Amino acid sequence: MHSKNKPCTFYVTTPIYYVNAKPHLGTFYTTLLADVTARWNKIKGCDTFFLTGTDEHGQKVAEAAAVAGKTPQAHVDELAEIFKQVWQRYNLNYTRFIRTTDNYHVKAVQKWLTELIAKGEIYKSTYEGWYCPSNEAFLTEKDLEFKEAGQPPISLLSGKPARWVSEECYFFRLSAYQDRLLEFYRTHPDFITPAERLNEVIAFVENGLKDLSISRKTITWGIPFPGDESHVTYVWADALANYLTAVGFEDETRTAEFSKWWPADVQIMAKDIVRFHAIYWPAFLMASGLELPKRLVVHGWIRVNGEKMSKSLGNVIDPVEIADQYGIDPIRYYLTRYIAITQDSSISTDDIEQRINTDLANDFGNLINRTITLALKNGLSSLPTTVSTYPADKELHAELQRTLIEFETEMNRYFFHQAYAALWKYVASINRYFHAQEPWKVIKQNPERFNEIITTTCQAITAVGVLLWPVMPQTIEKLFKAVGFKFVENTNYLEMLKAGSLETPFTLSALEPLFTKYDKKETEPMTTPTQTATDKTTPEKTAPAQAPTAPQGTQGYISIDQFAQVELVVGTILEAEGLPQAEKILVMKVNCGSYGIRTICAGVKKYYTPEELKGTKTVFVLNLQPRALFGIVSQGMMLTATNADGKPTPVRIDATVPEGTRLK
Repeated sequence: MHSKNKPCTFYVTTPIYYVNAKPHLGTFYTTLLADVTARWNKIKGCDTFFLTGTDEHGQKVAEAAAVAGKTPQAHVDELAEIFKQVWQRYNLNYTRFIRTTDNYHVKAVQKWLTELIAKGEIYKSTYEGWYCPSNEAFLTEKDLEFKEAGQPPISLLSGKPARWVSEECYFFRLSAYQDRLLEFYRTHPDFITPAERLNEVIAFVENGLKDLSISRKTITWGIPFPGDESHVTYVWADALANYLTAVGFEDETRTAEFSKWWPADVQIMAKDIVRFHAIYWPAFLMASGLELPKRLVVHGWIRVNGEKMSKSLGNVIDPVEIADQYGIDPIRYYLTRYIAITQDSSISTDDIEQRINTDLANDFGNLINRTITLALKNGLSSLPTTVSTYPADKELHAELQRTLIEFETEMNRYFFHQAYAALWKYVASINRYFHAQEPWKVIKQNPERFNEIITTTCQAITAVGVLLWPVMPQTIEKLFKAVGFKFVENTNYLEMLKAGSLETPFTLSALEPLFTKYDKKETEPMTTPTQTATDKTTPEKTAPAQAPTAPQGTQGYISIDQFAQVELVVGTILEAEGLPQAEKILVMKVNCGSYGIRTICAGVKKYYTPEELKGTKTVFVLNLQPRALFGIVSQGMMLTATNADGKPTPVRIDATVPEGTRLK
């Protein structure tokens, strides 16, 4: 068994992406989260390894190459380079970009499989069953939907017809690991974030596991199977091993490297591949006597027009085009801050522009520009390192300490959206401080106090910059240059902020606005390569067509499938607090059981004190798109019914019903 002994190393991975098309916003989002995670650990002083890459073998790759009139190798060489270019443009600072056609990976996979064969973990037999060509996956009954008699079933993995196959294969004894996997999940409840994904995996494994086909005889583009080159290694036995081979597995010259990095600290992926990473991958590692990764972070899909974004559906958004439109760092910020990993999310150009305007241009950018401009206008460019003892200044510093606790907690559980919502509450506090202290007036009567206000503000802005650097590195490094802060990667700035030792002499210089502000316009859906101008339809002012009349007392019907899409979940309010700037809003922390702790805003401040709501068990809608209210991202909605006095009353739930129970 290998073990990682060095305390401050951090290994984060993305899936390796299939090269049958260019990268899209969904694959970019996964890679962005890994980059943010790696950078977050760098500002904690950790030595980090960030792995990404491309999965270059398989039937679909060979078919796509043939259509393009190229050899498979030439085809994957071209697409791998495109992935690298897009990631580099977005400053995704990976340590290694692995390709499954890399010679060291091929050799290591063959050596690993040979060892598993020698242990009796792999055997030859015949597979007969349904197969999904789009996902290159063999299917169980749970993966199929039989719609029409005489027609092949639909693969639930891809939404496309499955194909019946019968062929000789090599099998991995997956079924032998069912009990070990269930015991591992039981003893490692934090293995998968969010927790509901682990529950789905446990349910799948409890239904029984079959041995896994790991070779194909009917295709040729892949790693030759060791000892039998009439077969090629099948996708998951090839692709999953990349997390090991990239850091030196099965290479005698790299044993120290492998010991340093394995096991991975976190592996980030979209929810459609969690089964492969939470079942097949741990079983492979158990069979090999290797430690399992510490955590899987599984995010939802980015949806376009209500559908999952995917190359097979032809509705992908090109990350290059959206960068051309809005810039690199604003898109990095928007996706990190406003896409919750716990659920699927939709995006629109209107929302992106609103967030850039309010969060970046107004809240943060305007604060920076006003502070630096006011200081330079009054001849103040060099600021001292001292920490002011003025009461308002001390309170702003104290609020930073409270923010650091919440920010670190959320980042360490990979709820990035909640971490940056907490940081933006602090940005709002800096703005309130700056306005309340009125330095533009103070300079006339008390220049010394003016210097303290500017210094305190610059210290707070720099602290925000350090925490924002993982998301917006290029922009924040411009800010650091303008205030004279010497930023060095892999420095433990988090501990310095906690200890109050980040204070530095500032040397201010003029700075152009960091963010572009967008004019309001009519909201348009975000277009994809398959849309045309006529797809963005505008309702015509014509007489409505006659529709069937709904029964009296209803507003029309919805289907049971539509109702099933609404996640109504039992939760208990742990705490609540009002917002000084909001007359109606209470911000609640809600224990939603397996759905985690959610921040949820409710417009009930006029009717309830925080103490009255604390401990209330009620029902919440959890799959609404997160919404920002006064700098707080609300991750759901509390259900209430208005009584005869006009007071909203929460739905009451029996005390015996556990948190996380879904209503149905």
